Amino acid sequence: MKLYIVATPIGNLSDITFRAIDILKSVDFIFCEDTRVTKKLLNHYGINNRLESYHKFSNKNIENRIIEILNSGKNIAYVSDAGTPGISDPGEKLVKIVSEKFNENIIESIPGPSSLITALSISGFNCDRFNFLGFLPHKKGKETILKEIIDSRVTNIFFESTHRIIKTLEKLKELGFKENRKIFVARELTKKFETIYRGPIEKILFELKGGLTKGEFVVITEHK
Repeated sequence: MKLYIVATPIGNLSDITFRAIDILKSVDFIFCEDTRVTKKLLNHYGINNRLESYHKFSNKNIENRIIEILNSGKNIAYVSDAGTPGISDPGEKLVKIVSEKFNENIIESIPGPSSLITALSISGFNCDRFNFLGFLPHKKGKETILKEIIDSRVTNIFFESTHRIIKTLEKLKELGFKENRKIFVARELTKKFETIYRGPIEKILFELKGGLTKGEFVVITEHK
């Protein structure tokens, strides 16, 4: 029995390892965030394995079912909608549950794409030390985190949605993010409309307001 945590493409369907494809073909069950999203990937590679959903709203019955499948000696692959599971998605909870239920180590990572590392690698910022903040809170606690970013002496990375990217950067500027510090923003990485923004915060805001803000964003801030 094995639980495979399988990284999948963050956009371009070609960005998947041979090993990941082999695992997805060979396991007894594939659990995913959204069956509609994962079905497109499986169809692309001719994978016809059984597909079931496990997401942040899944109840205890789904978790118990996963444990029962593993107890029966069968293998499961878990994939998120995009990228490496467990990074700001339900994979984190699943790994915790399974690791606490079994004495032996039955969890195996099948590495691959991650939007935060993809963005960091082309940011030009210091990568020796960095903070990853996931998705920022919508309201409570957000201003505190933005202030911490402003005072930080290491590179900071966070995710932001299409509906909040401009407001978040405007708030960061309002709180005192200086123009002599650069920001790197990546939109729709590896996809058809991938867009990179790089420079002072005022420049980034101007370009975002004059262009498309659809999709998900990775934001990287230069250290103080």
